[in-house]
Amino acid sequence: MSSTSATLAASVAPAPPAGTGALSRWLAGALSIAACVVVWHLLATYHVRTPVITFANVPPPLEVAQAGLELLESPKLLRHLGWSLLRIAAGFFAAAAFGIGLGLLIGRFRWAQAVLQPPLEVLRPVPAVAWIPLAILMFPSSEVSMIFVTFTGAVFPILLNTVHGVEAADARLVASARSLGCRGQRVFSQVILPAAAPSIATGLSIGMGTCWFCLVSAEMISGQYGIGYYTWESYTLQNYAGIVVGMLWIGLFGMGSSALIRWAARVLMPWQGAGA
Repeated sequence: MSSTSATLAASVAPAPPAGTGALSRWLAGALSIAACVVVWHLLATYHVRTPVITFANVPPPLEVAQAGLELLESPKLLRHLGWSLLRIAAGFFAAAAFGIGLGLLIGRFRWAQAVLQPPLEVLRPVPAVAWIPLAILMFPSSEVSMIFVTFTGAVFPILLNTVHGVEAADARLVASARSLGCRGQRVFSQVILPAAAPSIATGLSIGMGTCWFCLVSAEMISGQYGIGYYTWESYTLQNYAGIVVGMLWIGLFGMGSSALIRWAARVLMPWQGAGA
């Protein structure tokens, strides 16, 4: 009797508010960031030295905050961020179009896999940063070379995830669609593409993160504007607080752009949430 009563009590117990889980995650994240800032402050303020790493020249958080406020009041910020965002957009959207299109082709047709995948597998392990010297030689414009480097960094994660998504499409769904009279492009657009969409979204998110890494590296070497160039310029001018400010801007925009892709994927793929 007692166990039955306990079961009934548990079944009628009020459920926690819908936003409790999200609030807890936000609170945990905020506390985690605050703890990192406190540790950073202590290490930089007391110039902690170890045999492996030293914090003697690392600026403390307050100094970085002051440098960040000065940059916010300067017209340089919009110029640097504007150039970086323009390059990211051009390289990423070109990589998305090329990677998704080629990935759908390779994942769907055996002849495309046999012909196209071997040279791509040879190029895939080459880091995008290694393309920078060759890109400078190939393209007369430094802008095009930097966009090409961001394209190279983003295209392979997008391509491979697209191929994986197409190959992982359930053959039973394809057979069911054909038994109901679905043929040709309709099978591809109504069955295979929706099944591959979650994997494609994952590739886009990973590709965006790689895009920022490659862009910053390219701007440090051949750029005249951009947040990567600002970070490197701060180092050459011994503006150490500016280095951290540039790194934080890169992190914020990289995190924000990847989060935007994940949000768009949830909006465009409601069947994923329904099946979760």
